[in-house]
Amino acid sequence: MRYEIKGETLPVVVCELENGEKMITERGSMSWMSPNMKMETGTNGGLGKAFGRMFSGEAMFQNTYTAMGGAGMIAFASSFPGKILAFDIEPGRDMIVQKAGFLASEIGVNLSVFFQKKIGAGLFGGEGFIMQRLSGQGTAFVEFDGHIVEYDLAPGQQIIVDTGYLAALESTCSMDIQSVPGLKNMVFGGEGLFNTVITGPGHIWLQTMPINAVANEILKFMPARG
Repeated sequence: MRYEIKGETLPVVVCELENGEKMITERGSMSWMSPNMKMETGTNGGLGKAFGRMFSGEAMFQNTYTAMGGAGMIAFASSFPGKILAFDIEPGRDMIVQKAGFLASEIGVNLSVFFQKKIGAGLFGGEGFIMQRLSGQGTAFVEFDGHIVEYDLAPGQQIIVDTGYLAALESTCSMDIQSVPGLKNMVFGGEGLFNTVITGPGHIWLQTMPINAVANEILKFMPARG
């Protein structure tokens, strides 16, 4: 499989497949394709994995596209202004990405739900409590919101992130939830009650335009219902 990511604020990844090669994607992610691409819909791993994907923000069913009778082409476009990044997934090199971030991948990549293990994260982590784990073998494409800023954390090095701005991290990193210090800061600071603390070692990707933050800003300008 060869690919090219095109576009700036609204990108698309165009994949060129050899005869018999397969791609998997979530429902509605395909944008255009050559006529010889055959689509099959299934749970891709059984109902257990299907329910896990549902909890991580994806559909229960996935679509598998296969190039039949020769080389094929298929494109997957971003659903929100931002970036599409490609990750090479290998055994022992899992990636944790934001809820609903998965766009498409080669057939050898497994998509599953990732839960924060600590009780504090579960109760107060909000959108960051449930994320997606990419494992297996192959190239995966993930969509992020806005511009991407990357950091490489040394062992024990930490960074504090507003939960919605965490886009992805290597599975070698650990996460925890930390309350905002001081009652006045909590009540009047406008930054929420909790932040996500990420501890290295590992690489992290942060995004500048979380879709939930954009939605909250738009709501301010919506007319009140009588």
